[in-house]
Amino acid sequence: MKGVILAGGLGTRLFPLTKITNKHLLPIYDRPMIHYPLKTLTEAGLRDVMIVTGGNHAGEFLRLIGNGREYGLNEIAYAYQEGEGGIADALALARPFAKGDRIVVMLGDNVIEGDIRRQVAAFAEQPKGARILLKKVPDPQRFGVPVFEGGRITTVEEKPKQPKSDYAVIGIYMYDATVFDVITTLKPSDRNELEITDVNNHYIRQGTMQHDVVEGWWTDAGTFESLFRANQLVREMMIDRLTAGLR
Repeated sequence: MKGVILAGGLGTRLFPLTKITNKHLLPIYDRPMIHYPLKTLTEAGLRDVMIVTGGNHAGEFLRLIGNGREYGLNEIAYAYQEGEGGIADALALARPFAKGDRIVVMLGDNVIEGDIRRQVAAFAEQPKGARILLKKVPDPQRFGVPVFEGGRITTVEEKPKQPKSDYAVIGIYMYDATVFDVITTLKPSDRNELEITDVNNHYIRQGTMQHDVVEGWWTDAGTFESLFRANQLVREMMIDRLTAGLR
């Protein structure tokens, strides 16, 4: 199983900070943002990771991460997304890297308190299909929202004005090798992007989608408010761990 971190886009919601660097290199407490998805994937046992990036600052990832040994990686690969074609478009660039293996995909601006070892292990036991992670949030209309029936997800609605649940599909997705074939069938949305929600709905229709609810806190860091919140949450977590260590 391999990891893919999607760290492209222009980060327009964080302008002018992103005028001088990639959003995913902005600091969250004492580390660059990209550190957190890298840590999440390596703690789940993944040692081969690709970073898909874009924009004018892509070279800075190589300067920061290098060969990935500092992060415990055996292999680090990079791909460049031209323009803003959407999450699924960025993921398509990982096909040569995946080489038919299953992949765990994480958006580069996602930060979680815990780990995903249990969820990755459960995905490894699935015969086929996909697995998505959910979190109950106060503002689900900002995200892809799962619709439930009898405990199973029947569809995911992208940024609905009237959400049918208070759960969000967070930016951690697990797919078998067929995901790249699925992406080739997608048509651009009204935003002229290939949407990851369409990928997830494909697996739901096939009856091969599973889901888990993550424990602990989760946040993205794609707006000034969520970036500030991510800094606060990570700082509190680090202080708590330091205090526990001193005890």
